[in-house]
Amino acid sequence: MPELLDTVEIESAPNPRAAILWMHGLGADGHDFAPIVPELRLPIPVRFVFPHAPMRAVTINHGAVMRAWYDVRGVDGERREDADGVRASQAQLEALIAREKARGIAAHRLVLAGFSQGGAMALHTGLRHAERLAGVTALSCFLPLADTLARDAAPANRDVPIFLAHGTFDDVIPPARARRAHDTLVDLGWRVEWHEYRMPHSVCPEEIDDISAWLATVLKT
Repeated sequence: MPELLDTVEIESAPNPRAAILWMHGLGADGHDFAPIVPELRLPIPVRFVFPHAPMRAVTINHGAVMRAWYDVRGVDGERREDADGVRASQAQLEALIAREKARGIAAHRLVLAGFSQGGAMALHTGLRHAERLAGVTALSCFLPLADTLARDAAPANRDVPIFLAHGTFDDVIPPARARRAHDTLVDLGWRVEWHEYRMPHSVCPEEIDDISAWLATVLKT
């Protein structure tokens, strides 16, 4: 079992009955999405866990060392993920899922969420996790290691609900790449709730409202 990542934790109310493991984007940290907790206005007590990605050199950023879930290289004008880094981060996220289970949150009461790189990791890990999760929230991202998904997907999460959202003006991860992720997931049989917003590589108030409604549904008692 890998060493546990450092995390920021916020409980929306005492005695949480569910958990959301929320991964940040490239170069950010676990504090990045902490302010979203009160904005989601969830109807049940939830423990939010915001992990800090490891520090690593990122090729596309001239080798600068920053928090990243995996290395990123530019290939034929498109950002490409480092497969070994993706799998290493998957193992670290699995360790955090195991900790939530040890703290009394069953897998079916846990959502994996993330933005950009973090959203890619939520998709990658969630669809391969051995026990059924409550859902996967993937924002402004793409589907990493898509060519291995059909082989590696866990049967328990073949019907896990997915919230997939993207900005129409995103100049970091092109909307077309996110739509390819959507189409791949649908073709493989997943239930995907797709949203587009008139925004760049970011999050907007309308999107937060939609995430709130979706989370309330998948975490309903």
